[in-house]
Amino acid sequence: MKCLIIIAGKGSRLKSLSDSKPLATLLDVPLVERVIRSALEAGVDGFYAVVGYRGDQVRAFLAELADKIDVPVTVIENDDWEKANGLSVLKAKKFLNEPFFLLMGDHLFDSGIARKMIDFPLAENEIVLAVDQNLKNPMVDLDDVTRVMAEEGLIQNIGKGIEEYNCFDTGIFLCNPALFSALERSSLDFGDDSLSGGVRVMAREGRARTMPVDGMFWIDIDDPERHRQAESYLTANT
Repeated sequence: MKCLIIIAGKGSRLKSLSDSKPLATLLDVPLVERVIRSALEAGVDGFYAVVGYRGDQVRAFLAELADKIDVPVTVIENDDWEKANGLSVLKAKKFLNEPFFLLMGDHLFDSGIARKMIDFPLAENEIVLAVDQNLKNPMVDLDDVTRVMAEEGLIQNIGKGIEEYNCFDTGIFLCNPALFSALERSSLDFGDDSLSGGVRVMAREGRARTMPVDGMFWIDIDDPERHRQAESYLTANT
């Protein structure tokens, strides 16, 4: 299975640790490398990485990493990296015509989540999002996390600002290419270029499923505090 990783943004909240967020190190390993290695453990055999800010620097690192792990990493440029993240996903449309993992370059996770996803019974026109139902997870930044309202395994709503929610978006997806047309529709019909906008389009049609991963490790490394938490967790559990 192939994997698309979004690493185009600036990540200004981690600027104190690195000028390039994907290359910020955690216990001496860059964040994007940790994401790639977790996906490898789940059985991924090829990667597409959408880069933007400091793209040349990230591209050079990924080329070296691809040689080291002996797995292809195709770099896709997004010149509109300052805009919403759904545009980064759309940049991969011509490369992916079969089910694929969609990961964020700053979300670390237990590879068991992706292994569980591989066996998820997904229809051809659906996506599934790994969600955390533990609303008291101490590693979650409540001011920044994307919230999800789900009922009977289907996403009803998703977004950072929604008031009614019962789980969190982990940033770990298994997608069919139908996601691309949903992103295009979100942009055209609602002027929303975000990934969440595309998910909402699919949710309205009952095509966005959830897979709970309560108790399994995941964290969005968006600021120094989350970086510290991840460092403490990995030190204690590896």
